[in-house]
Order: sequence, then structure tokens, then C-alpha cells
Amino acid sequence: MTTVVYPGTFDPITNGHTDLVERASRIFDKVVLAIAASPRKKPLLALEQRVALAESILSQYSNVEVCGFDCLLTEFLEQQQARVIIRGLRAVSDFEYELQLANLNRAMSPDVESIFLTPEERNSYISSTLVREIACLNGDVSKFVHPTVDQALKEHFKND
Repeated sequence: MTTVVYPGTFDPITNGHTDLVERASRIFDKVVLAIAASPRKKPLLALEQRVALAESILSQYSNVEVCGFDCLLTEFLEQQQARVIIRGLRAVSDFEYELQLANLNRAMSPDVESIFLTPEERNSYISSTLVREIACLNGDVSKFVHPTVDQALKEHFKND
């Protein structure tokens, strides 16, 4: 059985992320969406909320599991008995950073491979950073995220 890990902060999870999960779920036996705590990034949404949102949105995929983690990715891969990392590339500008990460992960754990997927064109410009910025300014993000995430962002910023 081949298990692949799709790591990120998913703050929030976007339609681009779910697009990649859907395609990965057709390729691999098991997909683990690994949501990093990333306290140094100061996420907008708490880890527990990001996990709950992802679980709700991805529940239709029987071979997808959502996990939060707060260790090195290579350690998490060991815990999951996985050797493959999925990463998304939206544009050429993403490639240099993703290549650095892939090489770093391989240096730390030589048996780890990174595979890059690109989202559908309609999702290629969506990023969590832009979604947060639009939502913060009371803009409409409903085209970029699942309705559950849209509601969670509205609730979050209503309380600010």
C-alpha cells in the first residue's frame, strides 16, 4: 500500500488544496493531509480548527486521512510509514522553493521522494495568504474555498 503525505499549514484549506487531494486520492492508496502547527507562521486559524475544517471537507474521500503535526516532516513521514510527499506547484515561482524543500527532505531522509502536482487552471492563482487577506477585508472568498471554510472565516473576522 502506497501512502503519500500532503503537508502544509492549510490556513485555510482552499479549493486548490482540495483539487490536489482529489487527484492524489485517485493515484495513491492512502493520502494523509498533514496540517502543520507552524506556530512561527502565526496561523490565523488554530490547528484544531484547520484539522476540523479539512476533515469536514474531505470526508467524502475514503482513502484520505487528516492529521495535525508539530514535528519535522521527515519524522511525521516515519510515523505514517510513508516515503512520498506531495507538493503543489501553482506557478514557476513556486518551483525554486519547492525544489529546495524536496532536496532538504531528501538530505534528511534519503528514501523520501517528493512528487509535484499542479492544480486545475481555475485554481492556479489561489493561495491561503490571498484568501486570508481578502477575508480580512470582508471580501468574498466563496469562489476560492469550500462553503464551510467561507463561513469559518466570516465567523473569525466577525469577532475581530
